[in-house]
Amino acid sequence: MSAAKLSPTEFRAALSLAGIFALRMFGLFMIYPVFAVYARSLPDATPSRVGLALGIYGLAQALLQMPLGLLSDRMGRKHVIAAGLVVFALGSVVAGLAHSVAGIALGRFLQGTGAVGSAVLALAADLSREQQRTKVMAVIGVTIGLAFGLALVTGPMLDAWFGVPGMFGLTAGLAGIAILLLYSAVPAPGTSPVHAETEAVPALLSRVLKDPRLLRLDFGILAQHAILTATFLGVPLTLQAAGVAAAQTWKLYLPVLVVSVLVMGPMIMLAERRGQMRPVMLASVAAMGVAQLGLMTQVGGFWLPAVALTLFFAAFNFLEAALPALISRLAPGQARGTAMGVYSSAQFLGIFLGGVLGGWCQGHFGFAGGFAFSLGVASLWLLVAWPERLPRGRRGLHTQVK
Repeated sequence: MSAAKLSPTEFRAALSLAGIFALRMFGLFMIYPVFAVYARSLPDATPSRVGLALGIYGLAQALLQMPLGLLSDRMGRKHVIAAGLVVFALGSVVAGLAHSVAGIALGRFLQGTGAVGSAVLALAADLSREQQRTKVMAVIGVTIGLAFGLALVTGPMLDAWFGVPGMFGLTAGLAGIAILLLYSAVPAPGTSPVHAETEAVPALLSRVLKDPRLLRLDFGILAQHAILTATFLGVPLTLQAAGVAAAQTWKLYLPVLVVSVLVMGPMIMLAERRGQMRPVMLASVAAMGVAQLGLMTQVGGFWLPAVALTLFFAAFNFLEAALPALISRLAPGQARGTAMGVYSSAQFLGIFLGGVLGGWCQGHFGFAGGFAFSLGVASLWLLVAWPERLPRGRRGLHTQVK
């Protein structure tokens, strides 16, 4: 088998593991465009509780992502992944049957305890040669992005057909399909060694946590996902106030995402091929803040949110690709997996903080409070990122755990 091509086993592993990731991601994110409106109809709803219910998934993921990855070294990848998917499905059922925000929060927390992302990437490393590993990870990374975009577009339509409780039930069903895919399509690894370039190594943790360059990027992904979660606590309500029916919001999200992806291409070319990563990254962070100003301004009906969201997602998509690539580039070779593990935990912690703090701000300062929180986070991120001197030159993008 040529070292320049994926072997049949590697190709099969890449597609099947990407499918498992996609099924989880689709189930998790399809509620984002509709949850804030639905949750406010529940008897115990407050903005703070709604934010907690949306974000608490990230807390469980942040706590368990690396431990479950390490557990898979000992107990076997497939056993840990299957158990995590079962717990994820159970959490989905609990959330779907709940008649209160508190019940949904419990279900979302259980979903998060099925933190199998690290174990899936470790299994991908087991099933690929070192020279082909970047390609396998790239397939998984692209699939994550596609699943996220598809979830935002189809979520409003699924809500019109099944309602949010039915969407949680669908998520449980998708987890079941992922388990079937795990045992029917994913090749069996011969051994499960530790891959320092893709897995966390506890002995290297202090080294990673003392590197200011990596910590700035960790703060960046925390801030990005805090902003994302807080934004989607407010966007569904903003569109509702603008007279856009929930079932029709896909007509907004689809062109917004398409345009933002088209814009992202030139941004990546400018950053990577022309060595302008730092200015493009700083401009993207600033753009996320400017987008919050547009969402915060309750004028312009449909069009101002559309423009603001296009700006937001163009910046978000670029940063979602650039930040893990920079982590991979700046981390010492043997500590790369540990650096990515810390990065992923920071990402999930950001989801939690964005839900809790964004919801609190929305509850105390009104409709625009959550967007003001996101603007403040983006401004702080800009200050933290400003001193960074980023490397130049082209290198393949890396995927992160979700």
